[in-house]
Amino acid sequence: LFPQRGPFKSLVPAARLGFATGGGGTGSSGDAPVSNMAAAWGCRLVPPGAVAAQFLGVLWLVSITPRPWGAAAIAATGGEELLKCEDLKVGQYPPTYPKINDATQEPVNCTNYTAHVQCFPAPNITCKDFSGNETHFTGNEVGFFKPVSCRNVNGYSYKVAVALSLFLGWLGADRFYLGYPALGLLKFCTVGFCGIGSLIDFILISMQIVGPSDGSSYIIDYYGTRLTRLSITNETFRKTQFYP
Repeated sequence: LFPQRGPFKSLVPAARLGFATGGGGTGSSGDAPVSNMAAAWGCRLVPPGAVAAQFLGVLWLVSITPRPWGAAAIAATGGEELLKCEDLKVGQYPPTYPKINDATQEPVNCTNYTAHVQCFPAPNITCKDFSGNETHFTGNEVGFFKPVSCRNVNGYSYKVAVALSLFLGWLGADRFYLGYPALGLLKFCTVGFCGIGSLIDFILISMQIVGPSDGSSYIIDYYGTRLTRLSITNETFRKTQFYP
């Protein structure tokens, strides 16, 4: 009926096996039609081990075949989990900048030193958005919210503090402004500790070492000059030093 070629030439069609094993008799009389039919078709029976080996070979061939068979095999086994939008790499979404509050010079909705900025994945990107839904983006949909650091401010301006320390520091105006009334009164009575205390306070305020008494930060232009303090604790990772 169908000539057998290639690696499957030793396989026997199920119809033939069913016909051969469905003989009505036993012994030589029952085997005669089978032998004659097998001789007429020119086929031979295959051991079960060889059939299993060929079946495994077919599965291996399908698994290494490129798309679409390979993709279909991965999809049938569950496939890989779709990438989350927050795991996108640089270049897969345009750079986004936080919206700045003019009064505080910090990102809008700054809470607990953290603000969240909307990020829009690039067109033709498919990922899971912040709601967990698989979305094919066109460039206008919000994919995720990127956290950015912000500072806690309480109305104390850095420019005003520096100006008061420079011109009225000998009267203690800078210390009164920052919430240190005792030191401000002491500077007022001693004329800024004879000018020495005024000079020291000017340096400390200019370097942002002395800040508001409530622990908040100065209001400084978001893209202006800011001082970031680096500290080392027992939990800080320290790289091993190698000396020549």
